[in-house]
Amino acid sequence: MCPTEGEAAGAVLVLTRVDDPTADMVIAELNRRDIPVVRLDPGVDFPGQASTSAYFGTTGMIGEIATGSRRLDLQRVRAVYYRRPTPYGPEKGGLDSAAEFAAREARFGLGGILAGINCPYVNHPWQIARAEVKPLQLLAAVRAGFTVPATLITNRPDKARAFADSYERVVYKPLRSIVHVNDRQQRSTIWTGTVDSSEMDESIKATAHLFQVQVDKVADLRITAVGSRLFCVRIDSPSLDWREDYDAIVYSVVDPPHGLELACDFYLKHFGLRFGCFDFALGKEGEPIFLECNPNGQWAWLEDATGVPIASAIADLLEGSRL
Repeated sequence: MCPTEGEAAGAVLVLTRVDDPTADMVIAELNRRDIPVVRLDPGVDFPGQASTSAYFGTTGMIGEIATGSRRLDLQRVRAVYYRRPTPYGPEKGGLDSAAEFAAREARFGLGGILAGINCPYVNHPWQIARAEVKPLQLLAAVRAGFTVPATLITNRPDKARAFADSYERVVYKPLRSIVHVNDRQQRSTIWTGTVDSSEMDESIKATAHLFQVQVDKVADLRITAVGSRLFCVRIDSPSLDWREDYDAIVYSVVDPPHGLELACDFYLKHFGLRFGCFDFALGKEGEPIFLECNPNGQWAWLEDATGVPIASAIADLLEGSRL
């Protein structure tokens, strides 16, 4: 059957916001390959600029998503690239009850339809959500065979102080990276930083805190895993947390340390992922020490800085040549 006018047969569905230069790089690569692309930001485009209709029966889910210019048959989606779509409505209030109801219904209606498309995802949003949880990351890293620093998650000041006193150096890091916006609309975040027991007061009781032994490192490794391909970049920075000052970083493309390919593959499969950004500290003997894996991490700046062909590798996954 020939596609109807405006139908994007065999298209890659890209779910992200308008201002996402990382997704732009992948879309440009897919366009060079003449792979149809439908871009959608469901939290913004629906229902004003996009509509959906899905029927559920004995054959599963059939239906479509339509934008102003394209129609996407849910059974003919080649792959979904899930990047950084806008949330359905404000995360904390800001809407009247009717608008909150509509946003919630959109999230579970359209969001559920998007999550149920029978095709490969890079990565599936539900798998991303699970893989972002730090305690699950640490458990999976141990099972994968990575070296993991001693870590404590607690809201008890006595346990935190005892942990800090047991090691020479300890750092605090947030359980989830969040950008804060103050009353003057200034953006800030919390970087990994050193702490000692004298700084640990009763405010620790207010919520969970993650404390970890500080690794005696000579550099960091950022390994971007795309399917079975690893792009390994050494990061030399004067900062404990290299994200504090990108201008001070020196990048070097290096081979992954021995054995890391199998461990990364095990880790990704554990969470059902096809993509992940691994961060390792590089010890004085050259041993990689696991810090975290972001299942939806940024990578475009690494390609710009070093030329590693990550966009092309992601396009390979979405095209289907390496699924």
